[in-house]
Amino acid sequence: MPILNKDMTLCISLAARPSNIGTRFHNYLYDELGLNFIYKAFAPVTLRDAIAGVRGLGIRGCAISMPYKEAVIELVDELDASALAIDSVNTIVNDNGYLRAYNTDYTAVRRLLTQRAVSAQLSVIVQGSGGMAKAVAAALRDAGFASGTIVARNEVTGRALAELCGYAWAPRVGELTADLIVNVTPQGMTPDEALLSFEPGTIAAARVVFDVVASPSETRLIRAAREAGKAVITGGEVVALQAEEQFVLYTGIRPTPEQIARASAFSREA
Repeated sequence: MPILNKDMTLCISLAARPSNIGTRFHNYLYDELGLNFIYKAFAPVTLRDAIAGVRGLGIRGCAISMPYKEAVIELVDELDASALAIDSVNTIVNDNGYLRAYNTDYTAVRRLLTQRAVSAQLSVIVQGSGGMAKAVAAALRDAGFASGTIVARNEVTGRALAELCGYAWAPRVGELTADLIVNVTPQGMTPDEALLSFEPGTIAAARVVFDVVASPSETRLIRAAREAGKAVITGGEVVALQAEEQFVLYTGIRPTPEQIARASAFSREA
């Protein structure tokens, strides 16, 4: 990393529970490409003050994680089509005090579904109804997944997301099963968490298990799915793809696939 200097460009992330994944990913690429950038993760005391700091201090880029993906909308100047389509933000780019918001989570999920050749004929359960759940559900909908259920304890947000995507809503998983099950809740962020986000019976009935939680990279749900012989998609894979798009937005440079792979591997070593 270059020595800190007055001309260095700062990018940050805001999350209730920051991890080192994005920090290591971006800083690795800054170093490899010789860019005078630095990236730092923060847990804001208040979101409004944090975004005012992004604007006022000339912070170039700001990644937005749970639980701020929707609350930040009123604090930016413009929504890109990727964020406007689902009313959820995960990336802010600051151009001389003008804040434009994007959603690269949506793009990442679409790319992953294609790369992993997940058939749109599969039925799906998406557990969660927050900003990231919107990105996942909308990506599934737009990829042609027609049979789906949104599971959310919050009936208002759960029904709204289900209606947006043309899916059913349920307050809990219970005995529901689907070919593709997706956890888009914070459950699993604690490695020794006692409860699974899906019951063993639901995991057993699934063909593909997708956990959006990125830290730890091997959640209890992912471990249980591997033990059951299921195909898995991890939150770490989502983070790598969406971080690549963020990197391009912040720097104007698209790293090679090999550079992205090295940065992703380095980020998971944290």
